[in-house]
Amino acid sequence: MVSEGAAARGTRTLRAEVALKTLTGDLDPQERLHAILEQVLVFAGATVAAVYIPDGEGDLLSLAGSAGVPRSLYGLRDSYPASGTAPVAEACRTGRRRWLGSGELHQDDDVRRAHAKDFSLGVLPLRVRGCLVAVGDGTAGFDAEDRQCLDLLAEAVTSVAPAPPAGPGASFDLVMDSGRVDVDGGLLELFGMGPDDFDGRVETLLALTVPEDLPALMSVVEADHMSIGDRELEFRILLPSGEQKWLRLRGRLLPGDPASPAHLVGHVADASTLRTGRGDVARIQRLAAALATAGTVRDVSQAVVTALRKPLHADRIALAELEADRLVVTVLDPPQPEAWPEVWRSEWRYEWPDAPVRTMPTLATALREGRAAIWPAGTPLEPALAEVGPGGLAVLPLPAGGRMAGACLIGWDTPHDFGPEERALLTAAAGLAGQALMRAHAFDAEHELVGMLQRTLLPRRLPELPGAVAVARYLPTTAGLEVGGDWYDVIPLPDNHVALVIGDVQGHNAGAATLMGQMRTALRAYAVERHPPDVVVSHANRLLMDMETDLFATCCYVDIDMEEGSAWYVRAGHIPPVLRHPDGTTEITESEGGPPLGVVRQADFPMSPLRLAPGTLLALTTDGLVESADLDVEDGLDRLAEELSAADPAHLGAVADTLLAGANRDDDVALLLMRYDGMALRPQRENWTVWRVPQAVGQARRYTRRVLRAWDIESEADTVLLVVSELVTNALVHTDGRVRLDLTLLGDRLRVAVADASPRTPMKPTIIGWEATGGRGILLVEAMSSAWGTVPVSGGKQVWAEIPIG
Repeated sequence: MVSEGAAARGTRTLRAEVALKTLTGDLDPQERLHAILEQVLVFAGATVAAVYIPDGEGDLLSLAGSAGVPRSLYGLRDSYPASGTAPVAEACRTGRRRWLGSGELHQDDDVRRAHAKDFSLGVLPLRVRGCLVAVGDGTAGFDAEDRQCLDLLAEAVTSVAPAPPAGPGASFDLVMDSGRVDVDGGLLELFGMGPDDFDGRVETLLALTVPEDLPALMSVVEADHMSIGDRELEFRILLPSGEQKWLRLRGRLLPGDPASPAHLVGHVADASTLRTGRGDVARIQRLAAALATAGTVRDVSQAVVTALRKPLHADRIALAELEADRLVVTVLDPPQPEAWPEVWRSEWRYEWPDAPVRTMPTLATALREGRAAIWPAGTPLEPALAEVGPGGLAVLPLPAGGRMAGACLIGWDTPHDFGPEERALLTAAAGLAGQALMRAHAFDAEHELVGMLQRTLLPRRLPELPGAVAVARYLPTTAGLEVGGDWYDVIPLPDNHVALVIGDVQGHNAGAATLMGQMRTALRAYAVERHPPDVVVSHANRLLMDMETDLFATCCYVDIDMEEGSAWYVRAGHIPPVLRHPDGTTEITESEGGPPLGVVRQADFPMSPLRLAPGTLLALTTDGLVESADLDVEDGLDRLAEELSAADPAHLGAVADTLLAGANRDDDVALLLMRYDGMALRPQRENWTVWRVPQAVGQARRYTRRVLRAWDIESEADTVLLVVSELVTNALVHTDGRVRLDLTLLGDRLRVAVADASPRTPMKPTIIGWEATGGRGILLVEAMSSAWGTVPVSGGKQVWAEIPIG
């Protein structure tokens, strides 16, 4: 009677079992292998059967035997790179069977060159390293019974296939679900044990591992924590003498099935004979030291390039971060774009590469497997990789925290031999770089967030100034990730006045940044009300006192009359302005200053004058530029004055960059520069105080007519008089207190401004018609002028209108 299991295997499978039993022990291993391959042709319907095994280094899969029609008819080679993308290499690496149809196979260059007809391919990994390849005619592929036969015959091949050339060390076979391990005497000798001391349990060997290395070793011997395929690891054990010994494990996890468990097979060698030479150890130590101080992604990348390119005599190195399924290039060395394929010509962290990782399958496979991959000269690769290293290419996945942080590509133009010491150097460098890259990426991301927050609290751009040019710079500290409290501002004011402000809130935290934003807003609000500098700063001081904060702030406020070239400034605990005169001499201004804001409620902030001749450069900065642990503020101001004296004020941006080149990065730095050129066209001004008498509007009109006649304005006189009448009437009717009329002529524009003591802005009527009771005056002003508006002035307001003069 035939058993159910035998019936399920099918007739051909049973016949194959019987045929295998007939093979006599008189056959030598090569004859026995050829006989089994012939049975693949008979029982699985294959036209070609072949066995590939790795060479001694494991870099190449070479043909060990074949049967059937010539392999060349189907584009099968004599050997394949173990790290390549051929089905033979992928099956050996992953330990999984591959079944491919004609459509997939004809995408291969070797198959196309052979002009092969339609066929299918089966690749079955052997229990020892290597694989059985079966070629079948037609497009249908191997059916279920064919595959059963091939599984049976692959197991038979395992028992007779030539063993891969043994690497240095001793072999083992670990059954994953039971923890039982078969070892040879050489492995026990490496662990310092005798045959009588070993009980066959893997835990007995693990107990000798140095505790710091045990987690990494456990990740290899636990099936749940690794994928099918090859693994390599160096670890230390404690010998009975108490000394530590380095061992290297190279293993391959073979998948299990319901009938048999998974196995980890491989060998262990004494790593003291395989580890890198003294020079490579020194290079790794230098790389580790450099990476320990690398604060940014670019610093990490440069450290890797310095450590690897010259020692390896490489022609190019690329380092890239892995973000989702794309690579963000951080460093190309050499930096010339023409030295690289198009996909890698991305400027650092500003552009994506042209293609995601999945369009480079060789690179994607290396990243997925997570171990260094090496392709010698002549290996067929996709152009994006082949052009990087036509003489040899190494791809180092950079592991960190259970994921891939990025990749490092190293290429040679001439054929390059990859020795074991070089491989060890690459593997060690990849592990160090991955961890450092992850730390630096987190630091970069947080630092960019801090910088973005700081920038949102500062002016996005400086306004254009009448008769002057201003530039500003801000540098956040690199000592930490806290946002600072330095700020600057440039505030255009009426009558061609400009206010320059620079300040510093105590501390480096979110509270300091918030207070900085509040103080900048408050000073701007007080400034546009046209208060003098001492009043502006006094108001800001009282506001800060009322905010009930423990922080204080320093600031310097300068109000400049751009027409006259004169200025008044106030210091609240801040360093003084520095002037560079047109003749190149410099001056650190001397004046009495007040206390920092938020310290004394009833503080005095005395004003000091400045005189600016055309060509004068005014510099305002915070203490981060002129003071540090090694530099007194007086010496720092002297150095700033010397650098200003040597600078060319015609290029203000370059001056600012030069001054910041030696800045102390342990503190925030804000710098504000203004070059006063003088106004080429100065306005003409006249003003009139309007008395509250019945004839007030008529007096204002007569005064305006006299001014227009003196300025030789005739054609637009009626328009100007109508605007004056409406604005003065509104001020007299709707406000109390003093009313002032200002007339300003600048070029072809006449500005009429009426100031009063009411802060209320005039409103246009909501109803326009004969039934409307007021507001027509504003409509007339709007119609007769090119622009009009209102600004706050010292508790009141100023309503203005501009009229073009032909």
